[in-house]
Amino acid sequence: MSTSGCRNLRRGGPQGVAVLLLTIILLAPQWAAAARINEISESNLADRAIRFFAFQDPSLRYALAGSMMLGICCGLMGTFLVVRKLALMGDALSHAVLPGVALGFLWNMTKDPLAIFVGATIAGLLGAGTVQLIRNTTKHKEDAALGFVLASFFGAGICLFTMIQNLPGGNKSGLDKFMFGQAASLGRGDVLLLAVVTVLTLVAVLAFYKEYSLTSFDSAFARSIGLPVQLFHYSLMLLLAFAIVASLQAVGVVLVSAMLVIPAAAAFLLTDRLGMMLVLSAIFGMTAGGMGAFFSFVGRNLPTGPFMVLSAAAVFVAALLFGPRHGIAARWWRQRSRAERTQRENTLKSIYHVLEAADFRIEGASLADLAEKRRETLEEAQSQARELERHHLASLRNEVVSLTPQGWQRACEIVRNHRLWELYLTNAAQIAADHVHEDAEIIEHVLGEDNVRQLEKRLNYATRDPHGKLIPGLEDIRQGRSALIGTRATGYGGGGPKP
Repeated sequence: MSTSGCRNLRRGGPQGVAVLLLTIILLAPQWAAAARINEISESNLADRAIRFFAFQDPSLRYALAGSMMLGICCGLMGTFLVVRKLALMGDALSHAVLPGVALGFLWNMTKDPLAIFVGATIAGLLGAGTVQLIRNTTKHKEDAALGFVLASFFGAGICLFTMIQNLPGGNKSGLDKFMFGQAASLGRGDVLLLAVVTVLTLVAVLAFYKEYSLTSFDSAFARSIGLPVQLFHYSLMLLLAFAIVASLQAVGVVLVSAMLVIPAAAAFLLTDRLGMMLVLSAIFGMTAGGMGAFFSFVGRNLPTGPFMVLSAAAVFVAALLFGPRHGIAARWWRQRSRAERTQRENTLKSIYHVLEAADFRIEGASLADLAEKRRETLEEAQSQARELERHHLASLRNEVVSLTPQGWQRACEIVRNHRLWELYLTNAAQIAADHVHEDAEIIEHVLGEDNVRQLEKRLNYATRDPHGKLIPGLEDIRQGRSALIGTRATGYGGGGPKP
């Protein structure tokens, strides 16, 4: 998985998660009626927690196993949805299966798991096909097609459910749980169905990992080498439909999309590799399932499905805040560190300028000269000097700032970068010498040694910048201030050969 691909895709995941979290808030009253696993009130929270980890209750074992397998399956499928920018596809298909559930019930007027599974799968595939048909035959974008499928199929499902409720006879008890889920009612058959779907999903992902990866990130190239792109797309949609239908009993059509998107979106914030993202997403989904079952069991009147989603949302928020690369805290720390480093380097450069103005014949720069050069107060200059001292770049004695060997080297490097870049802009880009300073102020802090070597070679190891000032060279930096004292006297400088 390429880094550039991840950067382009990263915007989609959090937006889908935000929509799902809003759904959680709006539908909270309905979820309050969802069943929880533990219907027995223990004396206290500790007793219920001990009972949970004893795994003595059959209903708990079924609910926990089913919830964790649901998390694995949805996490794997959700990964491909997120990287393909199809985060709303899971939401659309989860609502599209509702009329299939109703038709499966109407087949023999009972909650036959096989009939409901077949009907919901057919409805899901029909929804995915409708999205593709609208995209291929009209000028509408995918978001419009997804919105149409979600609304129309869900509306048809609600109408069918209302008709079923008004029909005489038939065992309609518990049919409404397909809307919001009821993990507490998971039985042996439901867990076996989830196990079959999870194993099928794992086998498919492992067997066709390369093909799914290629068609996800570069479908044009995959098509050019003869891969059946559409076949792999529809196979993913088939696996997605299986995952959604198998999860209905636990979390319902409303919440299953959250379990598809949120774990994958959290994993997306932590890695730029598809393989690792699949693993993390499955782990996050499994963790959310286990936590949902735990909180439902130890709490009082707490539903399982919504707590699974909230647990997944907590994982996403943690990844968003504390992710090592893309987390808000990590980005803030990098920005702060970069700003502090730039401030120190600017202070080093100012000390160099003070020494240069004295032909490098003084040992250090006074705080008064540094403050004047930096256009700061004495207190601010002293604070910057203390900061350099903490990083072993300078020492402050009797209000005189003296550079350490490390500080001298970095000061020369910053000045060299600045003046080389000014000379490059005036020579190569034909920019006036009085218009290159601001750009050099920025680039001086990010130029690497390889770039500097190329600049020096391209500029024929120039010794002076556009303003006539000497450019410290590699030998000047290595030999220290004494080398530049001699340079001022002879008129030569720079890192290349001297006449």
